[in-house]
Amino acid sequence: MRKIKTLIVDDEPLARARIRKLLEGHDDTVVVGECKNGKEALRMIPDYKPDLVFLDIQMPDFTGFDVLSRSGVTNLPFIIFVTAFDQYALKAFDVHAVDYLLKPYDNERFNQALDHARQQIALKDQASLHKQMVDLLEAFSVKSAAAPLTIEVREKGRTLRFSVLDVYFMESRGNYVKLNLADQSFLLRQTLQSLESSLTGLPFLRIHRSVIINQNYLENCKYTGNNQYQFTLKNGRQLVSGRSFREEIENYLSDSGR
Repeated sequence: MRKIKTLIVDDEPLARARIRKLLEGHDDTVVVGECKNGKEALRMIPDYKPDLVFLDIQMPDFTGFDVLSRSGVTNLPFIIFVTAFDQYALKAFDVHAVDYLLKPYDNERFNQALDHARQQIALKDQASLHKQMVDLLEAFSVKSAAAPLTIEVREKGRTLRFSVLDVYFMESRGNYVKLNLADQSFLLRQTLQSLESSLTGLPFLRIHRSVIINQNYLENCKYTGNNQYQFTLKNGRQLVSGRSFREEIENYLSDSGR
């Protein structure tokens, strides 16, 4: 269960203690901090990134409204205003507070306000998750459209189809590309450069001006000196990198943790 990160802002110690005590009865909340004035709140809201803030309106340095207007936070937390002055109620809802507690309040009223906040946080989480899923699907669609997952080659009058992910490495042969699978190879009428441009998002690495390897079939890689690396693939094939590709290879090795 995700905990609702809660910040308590009130200049009265007893008021802060009461809110903390009431929150102890709710397993889905966790108090990440307390502030005794607006200055502390301005520091802690961006640092702690709470989901919910119990915010006193009347404080010695800044009002609760001042805190919100000065915070500079793009995604503000949900706010439950707490005050002894009911004339602030209308303004509180003008700044989209989820609820408003007028001191003195009882436990039932506190729980009602917390329920309102809980519902709003749940809706926000669902919307955020939905957006993440949509973004992920869109990214996958773009990659799928750009990458030729299926390759067709002509072999002795037959058309053969296989996944580009089955290719261990590719070699340039002029206007052709030699596609080397685990134990067989085929010629594809296409240049290596044009094929490489369509492999975006797939696990291929160019190690030489005429060689691209599939990272999924890399057994090991070792530096042999003179700006060159030796790559050993899982089928036993060994390939030597071009000197001018050292930087790209080292970036790959660093990112992959090899």
